[in-house]
Amino acid sequence: MRASDATSFAACIATILELRIDDVPVTPPEEQLTGWRTMRWLGGLGLGLIPVADAATFSFAGPWIGWARAGDQRRAVVMFGVPSGLVFDPTGITSEPWQLDGGYVIAALDIALARPVLPEAPTTTGTIEQIYVADRAAAPARAVTEARAIAGLGLEGDRHALGTGTFPSKTPGSAITLIAAEVCESFSPPLGPDEHRRNVITRGIDVERLVGRDFTIGTLRLRGKRICEPCKVIQNYAQRPILRALVHRGGLRADILEDGMLHVGDPVRIAT
Repeated sequence: MRASDATSFAACIATILELRIDDVPVTPPEEQLTGWRTMRWLGGLGLGLIPVADAATFSFAGPWIGWARAGDQRRAVVMFGVPSGLVFDPTGITSEPWQLDGGYVIAALDIALARPVLPEAPTTTGTIEQIYVADRAAAPARAVTEARAIAGLGLEGDRHALGTGTFPSKTPGSAITLIAAEVCESFSPPLGPDEHRRNVITRGIDVERLVGRDFTIGTLRLRGKRICEPCKVIQNYAQRPILRALVHRGGLRADILEDGMLHVGDPVRIAT
């Protein structure tokens, strides 16, 4: 094990755990990288490492450590999303042609104790600024001023309702996606509809805080299911490095609980 392997590995652990690099022990060259020093330190945080069997095909809806190999060099990088894309390369090894050659997931030793608490519900009322539909994966997003929402499916004419998208339809949290205009505008230039690929653009409400809660758009009732985390697919659509900046800010996946209509200008608020 070379020192540069250990340094990049420690940098990736620090990034995933949001720690200072000095807080993470760097394994000396004479020790195994995932040996007692690393495992006992992680164990003190209630964490451990799970090896990835096939890193080239592995996807995870969160960050994980991949070994990037370029020629005879191997360094640790952080991957994220389903399918997974690169979000952090501490040594710049991916500036050359590279491939994944193994990896690890940092996991809780007792998952029941590690489950996150739902954030407080938003207290503001937002507004729909834009609505987009696309009839299939990779098809250009089409702006509409209103759309018919079909319970359990999605927006009429959209890939989520038609079953022609990248991901499966008719599963929890697959009917409709939302993202905040404020997030889109934090990029330069702002994220466009063919980059973020979300159905509904809102303003004035933190949509990620709607996870696990019923909310309304106009008179229509929906249920927030999970954060719409970014992945390699959205990175490919954007053709610029947006994946890391969208982590935990990618919007919301929601279920449609009843048939109805969405309109630009409709209010978005917690259901009562």
